[in-house]
Amino acid sequence: MTTTLSLTSKLPATGVTIFTKMSALANEKGAINVSQGFPDFPPDPRLLERASQALLTGNNQYSPMTGLPLLREAIAGLIARHYGRTVHVADEITVTSGASEAIFDAIMALIKPGDEVVLFDPAYDLYEPAVTLAGGVCKRVTLAAPNFRPDWHAFREVLSDKTRLVLINSPHNPTGSCWLADDLEQLWQAVQHCDLYVLSDEVYEFIQFNEKVVSVHKHPELALRSIVVSSFGKSFHLTGWKVGYVVAPANITAELRKVHQYVTFCTATPLQQALAEHLLALPEESAGLAGFYRQKRDLLRNALANSRFHLLPCDGTYFQLLDYRDISDLDDVAFCEWLIDEIGVAAIPISVFYQTPPDNQRVIRLCFAKTDDTLVEAAQRLSALSPSFS
Repeated sequence: MTTTLSLTSKLPATGVTIFTKMSALANEKGAINVSQGFPDFPPDPRLLERASQALLTGNNQYSPMTGLPLLREAIAGLIARHYGRTVHVADEITVTSGASEAIFDAIMALIKPGDEVVLFDPAYDLYEPAVTLAGGVCKRVTLAAPNFRPDWHAFREVLSDKTRLVLINSPHNPTGSCWLADDLEQLWQAVQHCDLYVLSDEVYEFIQFNEKVVSVHKHPELALRSIVVSSFGKSFHLTGWKVGYVVAPANITAELRKVHQYVTFCTATPLQQALAEHLLALPEESAGLAGFYRQKRDLLRNALANSRFHLLPCDGTYFQLLDYRDISDLDDVAFCEWLIDEIGVAAIPISVFYQTPPDNQRVIRLCFAKTDDTLVEAAQRLSALSPSFS
């Protein structure tokens, strides 16, 4: 006799991510995949060679829980070069198995049942499940199209004595918007007297197209109460390596590491060794990332210039938003499914990033971290769409 056990989901509203779904559909239908945010071109072969050598020369056992000292030193140098900030190598830098782990660790370390976390919608889909698992409650502030800039009056309205964490993301996924220095100052003015922390997801930090780069690293007051998360996967076209890092004051870092040591303990040692050597050998390579992706953004935008789509601003990341209201009345999920079936292009619907999507918004996201040929072919198919097919 078998017994059926009851199981109550901790995440009843969470299913397979939209990225998994759209990539699976693209593979099934043979569509051009400009949906999920991964490059379809190879990374620097010198970095791959360093990883190969690291594997072959004995770097295959546990690294220190906090990350290889050589890599943490290289990260400190990277932050000093780009932002002029000095961080303590031993006490303020932790290497994690991707930025996702860093964000999860930070939320688990800081949020207790009943604590409130402020998110800006549209928000990356990792944030809310992590808050929910920690027992926290999400409070949403909507970023309005087409520029998706914060409404600081609305932000102040959601703050309460239960607010424990504000989670920000710039450059912003999924919209491609970037905060200005004044936004960080507005945030500081709003929270400086509150008992809360800031978690700054800056995984696209080197892909900013504005003249002045903005980061919590460059705001000394905010930096003292902030956790800044970064991603080597985004910076070196290596999303499958899942190597990220988090920078925070020593007292916050100590709590984050308590979670990290029981989630993954440490990140793949040979990949850490390769990244450390690469950063030390080519310290300025990250400075060229914005120019590299600006060319791809402009290629895609120019190729879509005569299409029926309205192109929204893109100031950072490798994502371009398209408004399709002149083409179809389908909702964005149905429209993305139609694109795969009918013209063989996979995109991401924006509504899935909201708690409550705006009424009648018709916007999809394309990833331009692709070869030029892929971008041109996708743009040609999208430009052939006629209006009002549905």
